[in-house]
Amino acid sequence: MLKKTLLGLTAVSMLASAGSALAAEYKLDKEGQHAFIEFRIKHLGYSWLYGSFNDFDGAFTFDEKNPSADKVNVTINTNSVDTNHAERDKHLRSAEFLNVAKHPQATFTSTEVNKDGNEYDITGNLTLNGVTKPVKLDAKLIGQGDDPWGNYRAGFEAEGTIKLKDFNITTDLGPASQEVELIISVEGIRQK
Repeated sequence: MLKKTLLGLTAVSMLASAGSALAAEYKLDKEGQHAFIEFRIKHLGYSWLYGSFNDFDGAFTFDEKNPSADKVNVTINTNSVDTNHAERDKHLRSAEFLNVAKHPQATFTSTEVNKDGNEYDITGNLTLNGVTKPVKLDAKLIGQGDDPWGNYRAGFEAEGTIKLKDFNITTDLGPASQEVELIISVEGIRQK
């Protein structure tokens, strides 16, 4: 009886590890300009100020049948912040905001992925301005399939919100500007 139980547990363990091995790795297609990390914050409560990070890299694994095996890893060069205004961008790179001289990179590493219908909840650790905090992203699969160049692609969009003070950005921008909304759109190329 003990032998059958051990064999059963071994088989279950092998099937579980085989399932997680099915998660394919995708590299972000930033060279083809099919990946964007953008943000917006209210300006005095009257309008939105939009910006983006133009230099980043990353990868994700994707297994539609076993989303708990999925992983996301992204590294952002914070010096690449771009709000279409040179003086504002210089201010954002300063110690009052992103402090890029001391913290030239931000990272996001997922810790958990859950699927609910066509939606994905991606929880992970965001390290920004030298501070690491958990962040939740609401994502959805836009599409997947073969491209004309012999690759297989999958694309997602995600949104989330972070509080500036959580990441040691203490410059007071007013009560309407305490949070930043993240808007992420990525297309990944499956690695062979």
